[in-house]
Amino acid sequence: MTLTTTTPTPALIATGVPRYVPVGNEVELFRAARREGLPVMLKGPTGCGKTRLVEHVAAEAGVPLFTVSCHEDMTASDLLGRYVLSGGETVWQDGPLTRAVREGGICYLDEIVEARQDATVAIHSLADHRRELNLERRGGEVLRAAEGFQLVISYNPGYQSVLKDLKTSTRQRMVAVELTYPSPEVELNILRGEVDVRAEDAQALIRLGAAIRRLDDAGLREVASTRTLITAACLIRAGIGFVDAATAAIAGTLTDDEGLRGGLVAMIASYAPDA
Repeated sequence: MTLTTTTPTPALIATGVPRYVPVGNEVELFRAARREGLPVMLKGPTGCGKTRLVEHVAAEAGVPLFTVSCHEDMTASDLLGRYVLSGGETVWQDGPLTRAVREGGICYLDEIVEARQDATVAIHSLADHRRELNLERRGGEVLRAAEGFQLVISYNPGYQSVLKDLKTSTRQRMVAVELTYPSPEVELNILRGEVDVRAEDAQALIRLGAAIRRLDDAGLREVASTRTLITAACLIRAGIGFVDAATAAIAGTLTDDEGLRGGLVAMIASYAPDA
């Protein structure tokens, strides 16, 4: 399990809040759910801004953010806490979910479908009217969620399978906020707000991303995300040429198949502004 307690980094901040450009009504929905103490389920493809949205809302609200990258070996104890040895004594150590409950922060479970179901079930009492956490290993201690606490989960529907899906009982406790890739105009705004590159390069990257997303039956598991376009722009800013930057950030990350990669590189070259 990877846990981060987030403090926004200066490069991403405008007046103390990480920049997030809405694609639809997702920010409004998130804020409304937060005001009502409701948990949020973010659904969307890789690199569309799910994590940035959570960072934005947490910083805007002025509450700590506990981010957990879920995986198949993650257990309920990883979320709730466990007894550990410290200085020759056995002491209780809160997990990220318990810390968020105590401190009134946001606990963000990223890609929750990757977690074991016993870990998922542990959140149910926090995701309904009870807003409480039962720590059975602490003798059945029950914690009431502090003011400001919110549970947020996310997953990519494109990776769903019969074996990796959320239980209906979990889904129905959530407010579903669906995200997708932004329109070219909005995506250009996002990219230029993140990375200072020539207008020609930024526009070419946006057109390239849109073209890759339009490909039908190309054999790609994923398409070019907003994140990959921003990464390519960073490389261009660092002095790498357009084709090499986009090849490294986009073609090289989307596939290992030589034929598919060759087709993507040819497409990249055709969109290069100086070609």
